[in-house]
Amino acid sequence: MSESERLMSKKKPAYPINERLDAYLHHYSRKIEIPIFYDDLLRFAGSVVVYDSNEEDTLWVRVYYSEFDRREIDLSLKKVYSILHSDGSNRIIQYLNIDAVDYCTFGNSKPFRIKVRNILNDNYTYFYVKKTDASRVYGLELEHMLSPYNLNFLVYKDTLIEEHIAGIPGDIFIKEMLPKCTSSEKAQLAKEFVKFNERCMIRLLGDMRSYNYVIVPTHDFDHVVYKIRAIDFDQQCFEGKLKVYRPQFFKENYLMVELVREKLQKNSVDQYKVEERSIVAKRIISSEDRIEELVDICREDHISIEDHITRLKAEIYDLTLDLNFKKCTTMGEVLTLALDFVKRNYEDVSMKQIIESKFDNP
Repeated sequence: MSESERLMSKKKPAYPINERLDAYLHHYSRKIEIPIFYDDLLRFAGSVVVYDSNEEDTLWVRVYYSEFDRREIDLSLKKVYSILHSDGSNRIIQYLNIDAVDYCTFGNSKPFRIKVRNILNDNYTYFYVKKTDASRVYGLELEHMLSPYNLNFLVYKDTLIEEHIAGIPGDIFIKEMLPKCTSSEKAQLAKEFVKFNERCMIRLLGDMRSYNYVIVPTHDFDHVVYKIRAIDFDQQCFEGKLKVYRPQFFKENYLMVELVREKLQKNSVDQYKVEERSIVAKRIISSEDRIEELVDICREDHISIEDHITRLKAEIYDLTLDLNFKKCTTMGEVLTLALDFVKRNYEDVSMKQIIESKFDNP
């Protein structure tokens, strides 16, 4: 058994959307009726393996349907695209083509990846069709509010539609592109990994192995700026080991951790952690009503098992020495306290700075 497998428990179950979360999704326009369900896509007649440019198995298969099913499914998927990315009308459907429907044979969610092409200019994009899971919905919403990135997704009954998050898969980047990066680019990547690691731990997003996040390069004048984005939110608030919520402990991220050791001094690492905690705290404050509404729902939800809750609250207490963690009975309560801990520390430091400035400048 690998180190990563020892960190993770057995396959996580999918948790249903409860009434309060369903109402929340409806209120924020996340719940919209769609013309096709996940189970409809399972009616494929056959499949072929999808290989990458190096002729290696991608663990995705390209599925195909009977002629009758294909016409119905294609039209429904075009309508889903219109709902997700446009105004939901049929007027753009004539310009769309469903180039491929791929099915992932690896992981918990078994998603379908839909490739949609604009026939007028050959531009294409993807979206994903998955089984609805409350853990994933909480993860997507928290990412939307607490990360630098907005997320677009829809939920209808037992089906979840997610937009594609563009970027270079972390495992491919580490293997093929990291060795070619300049020294300054590696230092910048090290900084981003520290901040990504801190952000995942704060909001309890687990299993950020290298294939569950992407590296996003942006050209800025005479250099490239790299950002790291999570792309899989299945392990939001489920595992009991705190290490699972810290990407640095997965063997798949070993080279990124070595990069941090090589390029950053401890003072810099501490500085970037403080920066990320402060940024997350500011986002909590700016989205306070919506976050409070979400975590209030999560507090009463059941999205983990008793043993995991007991272990995680004990490990976070050891880290924070906050006795309130020992009183938690659900993962939602642990999450609420974790976010509140970050927010309170930020506000306490800010107030201290205000008081000190008044003494310095009477």
